[in-house]
Amino acid sequence: MNKPRFSEIILGFYERRVSFALWLLAAALLSACAINPVTGERELSLVSETQEIQMGEENYLTMRQMQGGDYTADPALTAYVSQVGQRLAAVSDRSLPYEFSVINDSTPNAWALPGGKIALNRGLLTELNNEAELAAVLGHEIVHAAAGHSAQGMERDLLLKGAVLGSVLATGVSEYTPLVLGGAQAAAQLVNRKYSRDAEREADLYGMRYMSRAGYDPWAAVSLQETFVRLSEGQQENWLSGLLASHPPSLERVEANEMTARTLPAGGELGAERYQAKLAPLRQVETAYAAYDQGRKALQEGNLEQALSLAERAITEEPREALFYGLRGDVYLARKRYQEALADYNRAIKRNDHFFYFYNQRGLVNKALGHSEKARQDLQQSIALLPTESANKALGDLALTQGDRQGAMTYYQKAAASQTPLGLEARRALVYLDLPNNPQKYLAAQVKLNRRGYLVVRVTNQAPLPVRDIGIEVRYLDSQGHVQSHKQAFQGILAAGQTARLKTNLGPLSDPRALERIEAKVIQARIAN
Repeated sequence: MNKPRFSEIILGFYERRVSFALWLLAAALLSACAINPVTGERELSLVSETQEIQMGEENYLTMRQMQGGDYTADPALTAYVSQVGQRLAAVSDRSLPYEFSVINDSTPNAWALPGGKIALNRGLLTELNNEAELAAVLGHEIVHAAAGHSAQGMERDLLLKGAVLGSVLATGVSEYTPLVLGGAQAAAQLVNRKYSRDAEREADLYGMRYMSRAGYDPWAAVSLQETFVRLSEGQQENWLSGLLASHPPSLERVEANEMTARTLPAGGELGAERYQAKLAPLRQVETAYAAYDQGRKALQEGNLEQALSLAERAITEEPREALFYGLRGDVYLARKRYQEALADYNRAIKRNDHFFYFYNQRGLVNKALGHSEKARQDLQQSIALLPTESANKALGDLALTQGDRQGAMTYYQKAAASQTPLGLEARRALVYLDLPNNPQKYLAAQVKLNRRGYLVVRVTNQAPLPVRDIGIEVRYLDSQGHVQSHKQAFQGILAAGQTARLKTNLGPLSDPRALERIEAKVIQARIAN
């Protein structure tokens, strides 16, 4: 009787582990039902309240940084938005550590993370007419958090990936672990996820009830939804990429809101005068933010002169706004006017010292000026607020300059996770340092038989750089069961993405199944300069 091969033993053991893990998952699903505190309905609940709160707390800062940073030019406005939000949270159906922030971005948008972490953009505030409409937006987002709609989206993902989750349980760690634990990538997906129609109906219904309980006129939610429908029909680009993308409006929702409003007590506050008074300072400088947005676009298109002119116009109209100095600094950086760029990034940080971008840009300027230690401090501060490929790539360059190859590789590896041009540049730098010591990570070797039954090794260059001086090793069992080794060199240069066939004198083999007992790997390679 033939003994099972080692690979068969391993495969069978793994399959039993996964099967057992999936059984555990099925058992967990049967007991993972809970009462939704908002709707009162019994539903599947794979994410605990502790996990929801943890996800929100761990990713709230990250998401605000990714969306544009906090709006700091008028702290009183943020305090006012938070006051309205807490007034609604106090009458909600679920006690959570609610927080409310204003994001410094002109796109009309609002979002909620699990655990009650809510944000809305500066650009949405200027589109609203009164405090009741603000309450309608915040009440809607409070329901998304209180009813666990974002967490429910995660649960659907987990069920669709049941086999993957089984592997996670079997092995203990996986690339999907951040999804389960609520990593930043999962949080970004939650914010950008398009809610289901049922979730939107629930958020409208209970959000209006919260408005009424808090003393606001619920009919403001109707007029607000009518505005959203009109804007969506007008195909306004900034709306389509913002709030309307994740909260699609419809006439059906307008009619449902009207029905809900008729069931609620008549009257309530609109708070139009109070809202307009709070928004007055921002409305007075709307043209400055419009100039900034145009300036950003001009900079992206390479029109530096226009970008500089628009940045200076924005600064003149609203000298308190850090973003405007950041834009002018970016123009100076693009022109390699480093001292002027440094001065503007200093001004930006003085006005807002909690936004990653300003530290990242000042770090790049200090790097260009040869101020290595100052650059390192700025770039590390940037990463502490939001890890980016830009900061990691620059820190890798600094480490390499100082002779720290291992440190450089660590930073390059983080930056290389991005598919941006800078991320690809970091991957090339990483490969340049790492490939000579670990060629098998970047060059794949596969054994085949040619028509005569002799062994052929296919070597594929998966690195983004051409390589040369490739050496391979073929290991196999001889007729006595002893491990034998055959080494061979490939002459020439193998370009990125290309495959070479190396003929060997091993053979002939009559049974292709013999390949299962043969392995080949690349043991040597160098970057072709």
